[in-house]
Amino acid sequence: MFIATTWLYYKIFMSKKDGSEIDKLREIVAILRSPNGCPWDKKQTHMSLRYNAIEEAYELVESIEKKRDDELIEELGDLLLQVVLHAQIAQERGAFDFDKVCSNIREKLIRRHPHVFGDKVLHDVDGVWSQWEALKLQEKKGTESERKSVFDGIPKHLPSLLYAEKVLKKAKRIGIFLDFLDSDEKYTKETLGRKLFALVYYAYSRKWSAEALLRSEVKKIENKLRKLEASKRQEKSAEGTVSNHNNNTTGKSKPRKQNKKGN
Repeated sequence: MFIATTWLYYKIFMSKKDGSEIDKLREIVAILRSPNGCPWDKKQTHMSLRYNAIEEAYELVESIEKKRDDELIEELGDLLLQVVLHAQIAQERGAFDFDKVCSNIREKLIRRHPHVFGDKVLHDVDGVWSQWEALKLQEKKGTESERKSVFDGIPKHLPSLLYAEKVLKKAKRIGIFLDFLDSDEKYTKETLGRKLFALVYYAYSRKWSAEALLRSEVKKIENKLRKLEASKRQEKSAEGTVSNHNNNTTGKSKPRKQNKKGN
């Protein structure tokens, strides 16, 4: 009886021409999560779904590389489903809903693009990235998620190669140059790919984990970069203190001499 009623309700909702597709998707997910919905969907939590988003993202990447729009549509939908599911679970526990997720990212995009939605002028991508990192640190200052370093925002579960690339990008954005990593060796894309595979094979032949080895090394480099970042921040702070002191000193006006009328 309930199945028939639910199906009838679903058909009525789907027949609404003024309902957007995202509203219809949200309604379907709500039905699946309802007391008489799908047993699998009902038992899901944020924790049980946490790796599903990673899997769907990898499948999305594969569809992009295939340049197949039909697969791209499907994988984008699967990833969107993860967002809607998490939002529905959050709504059920009274935390937030899908609209809050949308408004949050909309407001963030406006804040992080003052050169588009404000009066700030930027001329290149490097300037955009530097501004983005500075605004991110400023926004989170004083909150539970405050970031003392630009490296704090790197996801812990990234594969080691992506982790390495992320660390390098963060360092570049704040103007830290990795001179200590310079190498005289030159590679083409093909020879570098073979070199990387050969290194993985070398580790595998000795029963070492190439993933773990690279992760450990990148972590050491990240720690070194954090120290350089802190040192650079202290230097900048000291320069600002000296500059303010000089401005205050030179900006003091000398007492004016009164004229004979005492004005």
